[in-house]
Amino acid sequence: MHLIYPILCSASITAITAVRAAESMVPVPVWMEMVAIVVASITGTLAARERKLDLVGAICLAVLVSLGGGLLRDVILQVGNVYILNQPLALPVSVITAALTFVFPSPFLKQDRVIALLDIFSVGLYAATGADKALVYGFEPMVCVMMGFFTAVGGGMLRDVCLGETPRIFQRSTFYAVAAIGGSVSYTLLTGIGYSHIVALVACVAVTIALRFLSLHYNIQSPTDEDIARAAHKVKNRASALRSAESLERRRGRIQADISRRQREEIRRAWRGRYRRR
Repeated sequence: MHLIYPILCSASITAITAVRAAESMVPVPVWMEMVAIVVASITGTLAARERKLDLVGAICLAVLVSLGGGLLRDVILQVGNVYILNQPLALPVSVITAALTFVFPSPFLKQDRVIALLDIFSVGLYAATGADKALVYGFEPMVCVMMGFFTAVGGGMLRDVCLGETPRIFQRSTFYAVAAIGGSVSYTLLTGIGYSHIVALVACVAVTIALRFLSLHYNIQSPTDEDIARAAHKVKNRASALRSAESLERRRGRIQADISRRQREEIRRAWRGRYRRR
């Protein structure tokens, strides 16, 4: 009895803390959460069809893409509040969406632009909820940004790992992971300086979408080691050119000073000659 009582008290305190934390999280409408899950499940299923996986593989990839980031976040945080277990609609919606997309892919393949827009919207939404969850449980701002990042792109990373590929977020591409980081940073900063969670959520989604489409419009890509080496070479060349220009300028100054000195000596000699003739 003496051993059971502390365990029960600890479990009760943990449950109360989880409930209070859940109540203080940013209130995202359920339909918006389901839209994000549906879109992520569609992208995961289409990726499975491209690689000729069966229905089971497609469903697994869809669940990984749509819910894997949140699961990865909850495993890291270890606060006892697992989204995939607390939201009864999440897993069924993902499975049903994957099955429908696998059997009837044509409507989704024709709406690739709409899906791309909804996908980056989902990334911004996931980034905000991930950062918010870490923030509610009292973690440091850097951890909040990291949890927003994992929630937003962790599902896609797990998908690529299961497919035996280098995760796309680690490859040179237009901003996707960078957009998620930007959204997480904006959410953490705005809530940290006193703005409401709703305002921070809207700003997070807006920043994520803006970074994504700016990179697409201007073809801005994340740098690789070759880009950094090329930039360093350009800086080195510019510095060398500046040093050469400065050296040339100093040399020109010395030559001008030498010419002026000789002219003054010639003038002095001329005056001395005149004075002697007198």
